[in-house]
This record gives sequence, C-alpha cells and structure tokens, in this order.
Amino acid sequence: MTPRDDAAPDSVHTAGRDAARTTARDAVPAAMRRALAASDLVHGTTSPNPAVGCVVLDRAGAVVGTGATTPPGGPHAERVALAEAGDRAAGGTAVVTLEPCNHSGRTPPCVDGLLEAGIARVYAALADPNPVAAGGLDRLRAAGIEVTLGTLAGEVGRGPLRGWLHRQHTGRPHVTWKVATTLDGRVAAADGTSRWITGPEARGEVHDLRRRMDAIVAGTGTVLDDDPALTARRPDGTLFDHQPLRVVVGHRDVPPGARLSNRAAGEAEVVHLRTRDPGEVLAELVRRDTVDVLLEGGPTLAGAFVAAGAVDRVLVHLAPALLGAGPHALGDAGVGTIADIVRLQVDEVRRSGGDVVIDGRPAPAPIG
Repeated sequence: MTPRDDAAPDSVHTAGRDAARTTARDAVPAAMRRALAASDLVHGTTSPNPAVGCVVLDRAGAVVGTGATTPPGGPHAERVALAEAGDRAAGGTAVVTLEPCNHSGRTPPCVDGLLEAGIARVYAALADPNPVAAGGLDRLRAAGIEVTLGTLAGEVGRGPLRGWLHRQHTGRPHVTWKVATTLDGRVAAADGTSRWITGPEARGEVHDLRRRMDAIVAGTGTVLDDDPALTARRPDGTLFDHQPLRVVVGHRDVPPGARLSNRAAGEAEVVHLRTRDPGEVLAELVRRDTVDVLLEGGPTLAGAFVAAGAVDRVLVHLAPALLGAGPHALGDAGVGTIADIVRLQVDEVRRSGGDVVIDGRPAPAPIG
C-alpha cells in the first residue's frame, strides 16, 4: 500500500513537537533556579504578597522572559516575564516558583495572562496554600495546558517564599533569630564591648539579610548598650533601597540622642512597643502585614522568643574566639532540665571569611 502524501509531514510535525518539548523540559531546572534568583532580588519589597519569580522559555527552551513580583499593586512575576517575552511566549513554557494566582485583586489573575499568551506548559515549584488565590493549576489543566508541580520544591521552599508560606500556615510572621557569638557563647566582653566579634564578611551578610526583611526587632537593652541604626547597608555604606521597619521592644525609653531617635533620609520608621511579650509583638507585626522578621535582640529578648516558641530559624555567626566572661547569647528560655533542651535541625554549615555560619531551625519535639 502506498503511503498517503501527507503522512510524512504529520510525522515531521509530531517529531518536531516532541523535540521542542524535550528541549524545554531539559531547560526547566536551570530556569527554575533563575526564577528563584529573580525572586530573591525583590525579597522584602512585596509583602504581604509572596516574592515570586517566573521565567518564560520559547518553544526551543531558550529564556525569553524573566520576572519577579513587584511591590503591592504592581504586576506579578508571570506578567512581568510575559511582557518581556512578548510573542515569543506562544507555545512556550512558563517556569514559576509558586502556583499562578487565579483571583482578581488589585491585579488580574496571572492564569489569564498565561492563557492569553498561548503558553503550552507550566512548571510550578509549589502550590499556593492561600484558598483565595489557589486553583490556578487546575484551571490551566482544564484549558489543556501541560502542568507539572513540584519542580525543585525543596530548594524553592527554603528561599524567599519560606516566610510567606509560614505565615499562610501559622497566621504569624516568620522569625529569624540572628546572633554573633564566640566559641564560648559570649556576645560581648565583660566591659560590654562587642565590636566586632565576627569579621567583615559575616557583617556584610547580615546587612544583605536585613534588606530581605520586613521588620527588625531589638530590645531596649540592645538599643541602650549598642546604639544600633538597624539599617540595611551596602558594602560602601549606602542604604539599600528597601529598609525594614525598625521595632524596639521594652519599657525603657530610647534617649533623644540615640541613632534610632534621629531618623535619617532613606531610613525606615521606628516603632517602640512597650511590652516584653513576644505574642504582643507578633500581633502588632501581623497588623502591619509583615511576613519576614529578623530578631536582633539581646539575650533577654531572644530567650523570651525561644521560650514562647516564636523563633522559626536560628542563624548563628560563630567566631573562632574566646572571651571567658560577658553576657551569653541566650537568656532564660524556659529550659529547666535537659529533657526540655531546644535542639536544632541544621540546614547548613558554611564558612564566612574567618567565621562559621550555622543555619538551622528548632527541631520538632520528640513524641513519647
């Protein structure tokens, strides 16, 4: 039997579609990491919205658009990436760190933008736990779009979305306790001096961390002893564009001459909460739509937050040095016996200049 004249073209077209799909699929992991990096650049500027990244690939798997969430009221990551891609998005692939939203707020649904652009495939790292915005992937599937969920989910979940996901699940901000300490657990010498325990690399990392935060919390003891500015600065000393809210906790007054009492151009608002209760502090931060909070308080405030179960991440900058006397990093945390010890699940240990950084989170209490 003689083959039909149009059989070969059909086979060629099918093979071409399969090849394009394979090429795009191979490019997805790198595209997801690119989207993750894009979201990291806007981390701290999008709350209460999540910091999302999106990359658009054309039919051949080449990057034609990259976007991240803009401040509230502005376009979401998918629409930023699609605008850059233009007509090249048709038949292509969208790689996004969070399920595209499916609701209208101050901006239209991202799902609409993907459908209008003619996207053929969507890879999402994480599902959206917010019932108001969820359902985007189901709607894409119903429209015939090829959908894959879970791409680099663990890696993405430890990135800029971690705090937002925590707030969705718990109703309160994600709290990172950052502390710089010696090997014997001291945060200052016997005379109260503490500059500097760690090296310039570690201090630079702290400023980079601050610019990702919605708020920095410090106690009045730290403010009176150290007179901090609680700002996020570049290595050259200039302020990052985004500055976190500065929150002082405690009943003592901040003196008029303190750096926090004299707000300079570009610096964020200072809020003084006259309480020692972590629950009251977090309630006020919820009211202010904060998502990521950096706790830089002294041992008393840190102990209160640990005792209240209000620390979600511990970031220790450990200097290879000894003091032998002076205040410890952590005050009373409500641990009266070794059975109540607060153990950490360590996510990372690395070098930072001459110091060691330990990044972990309180481990779940054992059952039984």
